[in-house]
Amino acid sequence: VDQMVQAARSGRQNITEGSRASAGSSQTELRLVTVARASLDELLLDFEDFLRQRHLRQWTKDDPVAQAVRKVGRHRDRSDRTDPSDSADRQLYAAWIDHADPTVVANALICLIHQANYLLDQQIASLERRFVEGGGYSEQLACIIRERASNRVRDC
Repeated sequence: VDQMVQAARSGRQNITEGSRASAGSSQTELRLVTVARASLDELLLDFEDFLRQRHLRQWTKDDPVAQAVRKVGRHRDRSDRTDPSDSADRQLYAAWIDHADPTVVANALICLIHQANYLLDQQIASLERRFVEGGGYSEQLACIIRERASNRVRDC
């Protein structure tokens, strides 16, 4: 359980740090978001192992309950994120994550991890494209410095 908590915290922390790093280095942002994705993969495997080791059923993506969990995230206006401690998000999933049956809780969390992973995959692909096309602030600054140094050599 400690390992699962650590993987979840690591995923969240790296997403946060990656977002903060976006102002400086796109390479750092990409690295941190990729580490976050790996942490969530580790957590996903732990939940799948939890179900398997206890001979509990894992929902398929087409299971009606899994679809209900996934549907919640698609039908909520998420544009106002001014209060990150807002517990309203948790309440949306309370029927599953506060359920007495550990099968329901684990499967609901698996659904949420899959959704987070999908979004991180989209972000990683976008960051990779942006990095290849022009780099981030640090990379662009390094390019300008090299260019100016090159011009100084030619001026001599």
